[in-house]
Amino acid sequence: MADNYIACLIKSPVALQSGDLKTDSSKPGVFVIEVTFPKERITNIGKITLKNYYTAFLTIRLQQRVSGESDKIVLKWKTCLRNMCLMSNPHTENGSQDYFSISKQQMLFEPNDVMTMRLILRQPSPVWVNFTLEDIKVYEYNNNKNQEQGPWLPKLAPSEQPLNLSDGLPDPDMVASSVQQMWVLTEMVQNNSTSARVGRFDASGWFLRCQHAILHLSVSSICCSAWEDQSNQSTLFCDCLQLYMQNT
Repeated sequence: MADNYIACLIKSPVALQSGDLKTDSSKPGVFVIEVTFPKERITNIGKITLKNYYTAFLTIRLQQRVSGESDKIVLKWKTCLRNMCLMSNPHTENGSQDYFSISKQQMLFEPNDVMTMRLILRQPSPVWVNFTLEDIKVYEYNNNKNQEQGPWLPKLAPSEQPLNLSDGLPDPDMVASSVQQMWVLTEMVQNNSTSARVGRFDASGWFLRCQHAILHLSVSSICCSAWEDQSNQSTLFCDCLQLYMQNT
């Protein structure tokens, strides 16, 4: 959804009440706010946002341009939202000053080619002196998903695009098999180790260093992309084992 809302004319609320508004002491329970859109453009509503001010129920009617007889364009009023509850209890303040967002998916039909919109506000409770809607904004629907994501999700530059990790990776089964062979070799070396001392160094300590070197070299060779050089990897294992056996 584009972040820029539609420039439109929002009129002041008009009370709907029988009798003389000046002499009648009863409070009006219904107000109508009319919103008009530019006639020189096609307006397709995608979302409506507003701030409530003690309105209990909201109904929205749209005036659309539709094709009539002989392809003649006529204006027709239709109700797209009926009695949406803005306050769970009209006599309490719950939801009385909350923000609401009404998307086109919540409407009864596609709000396309709209000329005028009327917001019908109802408040059946006599507790509140006034009620209305504030900060009304209408956003236009756009089929372009790149524009719908908003400015907080900008397009990534080519250098910032996520890497495609599916290309150039080794076969998982081959990795698992190589790691298993490496583990078996290290277990064999550990089982055949001796407690004899070599000079002033402990053979067990030397074995641990050798084992760590084997692990490091094996993992490095497994993770590299040159899998075709498996003979060199086998030679590397044998050289490390032979070097250990000579020093023990």
